[in-house]
Amino acid sequence: MKPNPIHHSRRDFVKLSTAAIAGLSPLAGGIPAPVFAAGNDRFRVGIIGCGNRGSGAAANVLEADPAVEIVAVADPLGDRIEAFKAKVETLCQKLPGSPFQRLKLTPDTTFVGFDAYKKLLAIDPLDLVVICSPVAFHSLHLEACVRAGKNAFMEKPAAVDPVGARRVIAAGELAKQKGLAVGTGTQRRHEAVYLQNYRAVADGAIGKIVSGRIWWCGGDPRKVLERVEGEDDAHLMVRNWYQYVEMCGDHIVEQHVHNIDVANWFIGRPPQLAMGFGARTRRKLGNRYDFFSVDFDYGDDLTVHSMSRQINGCYQRIGEHLVGTKGSVMPGGKITGTGIKSKPDKDAANPYVQEHVDLIHSIREGKPLNEARGIAEASLAAIMGRISAYTGQVIRWTDLTERTDSPWYSLALKPGPEDFEAGPISIPPTGVVPLPGAA
Repeated sequence: MKPNPIHHSRRDFVKLSTAAIAGLSPLAGGIPAPVFAAGNDRFRVGIIGCGNRGSGAAANVLEADPAVEIVAVADPLGDRIEAFKAKVETLCQKLPGSPFQRLKLTPDTTFVGFDAYKKLLAIDPLDLVVICSPVAFHSLHLEACVRAGKNAFMEKPAAVDPVGARRVIAAGELAKQKGLAVGTGTQRRHEAVYLQNYRAVADGAIGKIVSGRIWWCGGDPRKVLERVEGEDDAHLMVRNWYQYVEMCGDHIVEQHVHNIDVANWFIGRPPQLAMGFGARTRRKLGNRYDFFSVDFDYGDDLTVHSMSRQINGCYQRIGEHLVGTKGSVMPGGKITGTGIKSKPDKDAANPYVQEHVDLIHSIREGKPLNEARGIAEASLAAIMGRISAYTGQVIRWTDLTERTDSPWYSLALKPGPEDFEAGPISIPPTGVVPLPGAA
């Protein structure tokens, strides 16, 4: 198989990680301390997507820098705005100072509708846009941010399909040309224990990585759809976005992308192919699978086995384990190998805040971070695993990135993000899912 043109070496990632934590002061043991971006000028932030993650991200970015003011919000669902304000206020009560006082919204900067993001992006100045919309909209909203000349933070994953993921890569390249920053919701790349273990592995502590296992095995508390009387299918899908593959990409993409991203990061490249399986036997809502089991082949005789499951009442495990020729590492915890001098500091900065600290710092310093390609590659790998499980076929990286004749290259799930603006749409039937060997 010919080499993938967008692979990075592990040494390249060392340089990127070092740049991402530039300016951090070492604690005892050499672990980076949290750094808050300097400067007293107002740093104006807009939020696209006011659900649970949107309110959480709002509190995180307010905590990250005392100059941050959230001056605009946009969401397709009007009732989400007041709930957003209430939750942000509750989250901010746990923080020092009065960060909620920096939530400065007016009727003129509060936008509702599927085109609300366009109105928010028309605000000037706006120093950063935080994208927390359902996954299906991420590529559209990021592209619009970059074209509007705005720095962006986009929650993970990048997209639900190959077309959307490649769109994120293109937006990231355009952001580089424009000198704009693109942060993503891969907070493990900003977490002290992961960074310390990454540097140790890159320096050879466990030798050459030869195998790995990654897990996101948890439950699913959702038992009924959230409904508002009189809403159409488009709003019902957005309100319950997590139940539909077209909106979230299935849980292997929406959740497990974190662990896949860690594997890509530590190994230094995305997988070359995926072979997996999965099934739906218990769910009562939407059209997602219950579980996935996927072998990711990274080439050079390196395979990482992936398990992702959402079944209540089962053993839960979330994390990663990589084995090398000289040792092994749980990237978020224990490492055994050569030259290990210190234990990971698990009491370091909140990574959900630190990722915003690092992003804002990079913007202020004129050295913008750009994490678009990393999250797009992790999302593409997760999509590759999902397609393999849905179809029962081996899916190759080049099927999604290079081979335009592949049936998967142009896969775009419908309804797509632009369809919601055009409307109307029809909600997918409940329980109708792909059958391996027949899909």
